[in-house]
Amino acid sequence: MFTQTKIHDALNFHTISQFLNHCSQTKNLRAVEEFYGHVLRAGLFFVSPNLQTDIVLTYTSCDNNNSSSKILTRFFKCLNLRNSLPFNSIISHFSQHGSDCNALHTFSFMHYNSVHVDSYALCSSIKSASCLKHVGYGKIIHAHAQKSGWLASVFVGSALVDFYAKLLCVNDAAMVFDKIPVKNTVCVNALMSGYAEAKLWRQGIELVCRMPLLGLDVDNFTLSAALRACSGLCALELGKQVHAKVVRRIVDIGTDVFLQSLLIEMYGKCGLVDSAKKVFDMVGYGEGERQRDIVLWTSILGVYGRSGNYIKVIRLFKDMVMEGIRPDGVSFLTVISACAHTGQVDLGIEHFDSMTRDYGLVASQEHYSCLVDLLCRAGELERACKLISEIPHRANEGSAISMWGALLSACNECGNINLGKLAAERALEVEPNNIGVYVLLSNMYASNGMWGEIEQLREIMKRRGLNKKIGCSLIDTATST
Repeated sequence: MFTQTKIHDALNFHTISQFLNHCSQTKNLRAVEEFYGHVLRAGLFFVSPNLQTDIVLTYTSCDNNNSSSKILTRFFKCLNLRNSLPFNSIISHFSQHGSDCNALHTFSFMHYNSVHVDSYALCSSIKSASCLKHVGYGKIIHAHAQKSGWLASVFVGSALVDFYAKLLCVNDAAMVFDKIPVKNTVCVNALMSGYAEAKLWRQGIELVCRMPLLGLDVDNFTLSAALRACSGLCALELGKQVHAKVVRRIVDIGTDVFLQSLLIEMYGKCGLVDSAKKVFDMVGYGEGERQRDIVLWTSILGVYGRSGNYIKVIRLFKDMVMEGIRPDGVSFLTVISACAHTGQVDLGIEHFDSMTRDYGLVASQEHYSCLVDLLCRAGELERACKLISEIPHRANEGSAISMWGALLSACNECGNINLGKLAAERALEVEPNNIGVYVLLSNMYASNGMWGEIEQLREIMKRRGLNKKIGCSLIDTATST
């Protein structure tokens, strides 16, 4: 198109944008090269930074030879190194569209060639390093930000806190957080997320308590993280305080299904099942038509499941389906497990079949494990063995060992020694040095007075250098003054 007309007459930026977008979608590298040649010969490449950016991005998107870094370097050398705007746009585009390696290459070029690096380029580069889970590169950017003084920026600081938190370098995240002179809620939430992922619940609660001293307000994310921490600690009184703050501060709580589900789970983890059900029942009142999301249903099903009220789980699952809510994989896991604990084999199998037949869900290894547990608890060991043998484990050795172990344990309870030996053999074929399988097999032998087999088993374990670790229990005691 552009090879048949003069570039001066065709310089309509809307048309050029459409042309480059078309080349990017069709991967037409030759057309981009021809257009780039015309722009260079006409001396127009240096007129518009936007045009420079569009050509660079289109060129790299069309390249299929994994030579993007060379192309980028060649283009960058043609840009005005004193103007960081095109570089910022390019880094931002790469970071937002998943081209994280190209984003970091652009940052490296800027740093090596003394192009001014501002907070915009730093934040985009930190995000790309986070997506690549590249701790080393993130630390390099961190060092540059510290030397150049950008660490004082709350935006750069928040990006670094988020980077370290996502990679579970929680101590580094806390260190960066403490060095930010003027903090905001975003950087607090980033650190809270890191504490939650590392299950450092107490530190998360302490951080929330510091927010008033920092002059910061909480938002939905902060309260969600605080509720998650209260659940982890089973801290009921703190959870009630957070609930009260939710009621006072969050006007549109009905639109935040995750905050509501965390309230349900918090009360459930603390043993207040009735309070969890009250929160669930209150969802949607005063807002016209009641709409309870699958997330809320899954939360309340999990609460009753963990409390051992399996009959209620089965009833609630039926109510959910009757209400027109489409079950997900987690809700099916909960109801099949409930059927296993109540001995309702046919109903559990019906739910398992319905998952794929009626809802098009693919059964995961967890669903198969749950079905095996259902059959084992009902004493249908042959069916369980046949099912495990037919399951495609997809190289998931952990789930295979778990299923064979469940069958071995059930064989011990039912006195089926031959099938128990077979289950142990299959498990040890997957992982020959799994100490748990040897312990289960030894328990079965001991239950049936097979002391000779136990001695042989101990000799095998000794030759392989296997030792069962001694168990221990920890309890947190509160001292009264």
